[in-house]
Amino acid sequence: MWMEIICGLVIYKLVRRFFYDDEFSDVETSDSTALFSVAHRLEKLYGGKAYVGLRIPDADTASRQDIDVVLVTKGEIVVIAVKNLSGIVTVTSDGSWVCEGGKHHTTETYPDPLAEVKKQASVLESYLEQRGVTLLEGNLSCKVVIPNPSFRTIHAFPSEVITYEDWQQLKPASKSKLSGWVKGAFSTGKDMQESSHQKLNFILGTAPTWDRSYISSLLKFNLNIVRVGKSFGSS
Repeated sequence: MWMEIICGLVIYKLVRRFFYDDEFSDVETSDSTALFSVAHRLEKLYGGKAYVGLRIPDADTASRQDIDVVLVTKGEIVVIAVKNLSGIVTVTSDGSWVCEGGKHHTTETYPDPLAEVKKQASVLESYLEQRGVTLLEGNLSCKVVIPNPSFRTIHAFPSEVITYEDWQQLKPASKSKLSGWVKGAFSTGKDMQESSHQKLNFILGTAPTWDRSYISSLLKFNLNIVRVGKSFGSS
């Protein structure tokens, strides 16, 4: 899984830099590429820092919760599950999503994404408390983002689920707080103190994820390719 995410980052940076200007052009690709595309756009719109691919220890299960994206701003922490679904999605009685069709013409069932991301948010909150950061009420929320234009459904999802149509409507935030989502989608919390905000970024920046030395080497390789591309483009 993590190898796919790392390779997705490299491919995403190269393709986006040299071939596309449209910020929606790269969502119909791999799931890993979609993760970085969503994280990049959220940072661009709302500032702050988006952490991708965290693996947060879960004390209840003695395992790790894989979290797609955590967006940290002055006013809020948002745990985000990215579902790059292509096809017609129906919701079963137990909350599971069934996706039919798509480019591979298959049927796949996914456990309730909203329930999963709420669990991830709870695990992250406990992890932060263990590291000395207690969040104020309203500072932590969770969302499910579906950035794929081929997503179709007849269901009305709760406000925590951001469908492709909603994803298109996002606008840049004001200087003081998040704004421009579908009403109420992101801006719900109070601003955090500067010291807490800095400590939070340090904790998430050092949280368990893929092998950091390996991704560092890949990013350096990516940078060298970009430099070659620049030289080629200017010649």
